[in-house]
Amino acid sequence: MGRYKEIDLRKVKTHSIRSRKSKVETGQFARPHRPGASFNDFLDGLPHLLSGREMRELIGHIVRAKQDGKPVLLMMGAHVIKTGLNPVLIDLMEAGVLDGLAMNGAGAVHDTELAYFGRTSEDVAEALSTGEFGMARETGELLNLTIQNGREADLGFGEAMGKKILEDNPEFSCLSLLAQAYRLNIPATVHVALGTDIVHQHPHADGAAIGTLSLRDFRIFSEAVSRLHGGGVALLFGSAVILPEVFLKALTVARNVHGAVTGFYTASFDMIRHYRPGVNVVGRPTQEGGRGFEFTGQHELLIPLFAAALREALAKS
Repeated sequence: MGRYKEIDLRKVKTHSIRSRKSKVETGQFARPHRPGASFNDFLDGLPHLLSGREMRELIGHIVRAKQDGKPVLLMMGAHVIKTGLNPVLIDLMEAGVLDGLAMNGAGAVHDTELAYFGRTSEDVAEALSTGEFGMARETGELLNLTIQNGREADLGFGEAMGKKILEDNPEFSCLSLLAQAYRLNIPATVHVALGTDIVHQHPHADGAAIGTLSLRDFRIFSEAVSRLHGGGVALLFGSAVILPEVFLKALTVARNVHGAVTGFYTASFDMIRHYRPGVNVVGRPTQEGGRGFEFTGQHELLIPLFAAALREALAKS
């Protein structure tokens, strides 16, 4: 017999599992997909658990937002463009799903390169060693000169680039988010951190012009955020730092100027979970009403699935 007293498990009180509340039941399980079945059949067969349940809930909020005339805003990082998703996002704009688009400076760079040349994203490691990284002449001239002209015309960054691409109509302008947003009269804003984009390395770079246009875009975006009140939705695709910080400040300005901006919904989609999206988009902004969601997965898989599910839901609404 040891010196320490043990609890007597014979005195434990048990109860029936039938009276216990359980989080998982068989009715929530996935249904295997059958060859030849429709995409709606596939969606209906997803588990009604965890992200499967939350994705359905988010889509429901977006459907209601569109029915009630509330905005759906998309914030995004440049990697979303580099994974080939511009056609998916343009389709959402064409369908009237998105009411605003915000991206970082790198997003504008990649979008512009794709529009004019049908290619983007160089091998950084290879070009860095020779000092050639980011030195594509055409890219630097296109963005920097357009920005300078945009300052003279009192345009925002996104508006100036979208207008330029649409007017020039290069071969791949149909795949440009900025051009198509301008064509559809959807505010597209570009939020720049000076020194982060390759065009800042070029001799035509004008910090005053870049700052003027990007600050104007911040004011445009802040006004759009103010309209989220009472059922709007703000989506974040793949921006770990810039857009979460911009969104938090824009929300602060919106509340300061317009009063209550609450009761809206947010969602972050990214390959891994980051601190700023979690607190600045999902958590803090919805603590006084609404709800935030987080979904984790590869952009090139998760975002097309979400967009397709959303389009199906809207078609049935």
